[in-house]
Parts: sequence; structure tokens; C-alpha cells
Amino acid sequence: MKISVSEECRELTEPFVIARGPINEVGLVVVRIEQGGKVGWGESCPQEFLGQSVVSELARLEAARSRIEQGITRHDLAELMPACSARTALDSALWDLEAKTTGKSIWQIAGLDEPTAPLEGDITVGLGSPEWMENKARGFANFDLLKIKLNRELVMERMNAVRRGAPNAGFIVDINEDWTLDELKQYAPQLEKLGVRMIEQPLKRGQDAGLIDYQSPLPLGADESCHDRSDLGFLEGRYQFVNIKLDKTGGLTEALLLAQEAKKRGFGLMMGCMTASSLSMAPGFVVASLCLYRDLDGATMLARDRTPSLRLEDGLIYPYDRRLWG
Repeated sequence: MKISVSEECRELTEPFVIARGPINEVGLVVVRIEQGGKVGWGESCPQEFLGQSVVSELARLEAARSRIEQGITRHDLAELMPACSARTALDSALWDLEAKTTGKSIWQIAGLDEPTAPLEGDITVGLGSPEWMENKARGFANFDLLKIKLNRELVMERMNAVRRGAPNAGFIVDINEDWTLDELKQYAPQLEKLGVRMIEQPLKRGQDAGLIDYQSPLPLGADESCHDRSDLGFLEGRYQFVNIKLDKTGGLTEALLLAQEAKKRGFGLMMGCMTASSLSMAPGFVVASLCLYRDLDGATMLARDRTPSLRLEDGLIYPYDRRLWG
């Protein structure tokens, strides 16, 4: 088994602004695993809010090189390194390698039914002026569900503008930890009247214990507060949905286990993504097949994606070409 690791930098078509600030380009970690003439590929997008960088994740992989090249399976990864972006890329590459080595699809290996039709998905409207967000929403007229990025400023002005731009769409609003509990209590009833279906991560991770005493008129989704299965106990009674992302779970292996355990505990499921290429979206599509909400639009924000790419069009996420992955 031979491993190659590399960094890629990909620019966005336009700045993508969330409560933590603007994103103009993304750094990606790419892993290539070769064994027996077969090659598996994986990708991840390190996140500063998770304490990661491209440099740190490449260093993790280099430190583990000798152990990996002795021969490793995805089931060994939890002991090799913690949940992190490096593990995500390595895990995806091992899934891809297993599919190519065995001749089985990812769906067969995972024991899941492969979708025969596109999955419904959302598209994201980033932070901007109310006028800008209204125009952006208007451009997504064929999407039934929009994910709206908000912070604590101009909340209802922005949401009323988005509603004008997309009069028939449903909304998920994503706060990225920027509100207080008092702000959540203030805005949630107003957002319910505008057709919002869920509020995602209103409070900062570690400062959301008080949600246990709050009866929200809208379901609350845990994103930054849900990394992997170890978080589920705390989330019970505070959140109704969990947003699963490969770069938080440390890869598809843990993501599938998280989805299974969360569903057993009564959580609704959402599949999310970082801003990355279709090589990251493809394994996310596997988990998305189990979810009610599917936010896999990260590659659409890039000025240059991979070929073949995951297709998101008019609110539908189409099954990906297996030449891409899996």
C-alpha cells in the first residue's frame, strides 16, 4: 500500500460570507492510496473552527505514513488518529480503493440501497445586504428549499428580503453559532411565520446547555455541536436534528454510524458539506440518501470543480458518475 498526499487550493466564483466571515478560496487535502494496481482517492477540507489547517492535516498523514503503508483498513482509522480532516480524506480513499479492488459499489459495501432517482437538495444563500440576498434567492427559483446564512444583524430585514425573492420556497436558516439564547427566543417565532423549517446551530458549541429548558417553535439543528456519536447524549432534549459532515466525523465510516445511532435516538438527519470539490460531495451523497435534508452544494461555489462532477440542478442532486469516486 502506497500513499500520496497533496494540497489543492481552489478559488470560489464569488466570496461566500457566513457569520464567521468571508471565504474566497479553500484549501483541500487530497489523498491517493495505491494497492495492487488499484488507486483510491479521497479529499477533505480542513476547518479553522475545528482547529485544523491544511498544514496540520498533511502533517498528520505524513506522521502516519509508515503505519498506513504497512496495510490499513478504514476500520483501523479510529485508532490511528482522532476525527479530523486528515482521517476524512484517508477514509474516503480507502472506501474508493475497496470498491475498485472488490468490484463492488459503495452501496453494496455499505449495505445500503442505491438511489435510482435524484435526491432533493437545497442551495445556500450567503450573507449580504438584504437586496443582494433577495436577488440571490430569486436566482434559485427552481429550488424548493433554500439554506439562508444569517448572523445577528438585520435578521428579519434579510429574511423578509429572501422571502420576496423566493415566495414559494421553504427555508433552513444557519446561524453558525452567532446568536444568544435571548436572540433565538426573539427571532424563532418570527421565522416560523416566514416558512422557516429549521434553525441550524443558533448558539455556540459549549454554550447551548440552556436549550434543554427552551421550547422552540421550530426544530433546532446541531451542526458545530455535533461532530460524531459521542455528542449525541448531550444533544438529546436540546436539538431535534443533527447535521452530519464528513470533515467533522472523520470520514464516511463514522458518518454512517452517526446517522444510524442518531436515527435510533429520534433525531432527524441532515447531510451537510464544506466548500469543497465533487470528490468530497460524492461520499456525502451516500449519507445524504439516509437524510431528510441534503445540503451538498459546496462544489457549486467553486470556480473550477473536478470532472466528472456531482450534478445539482433545480433542487435535485443526481447520482454521481462512479468514475469520480466509488
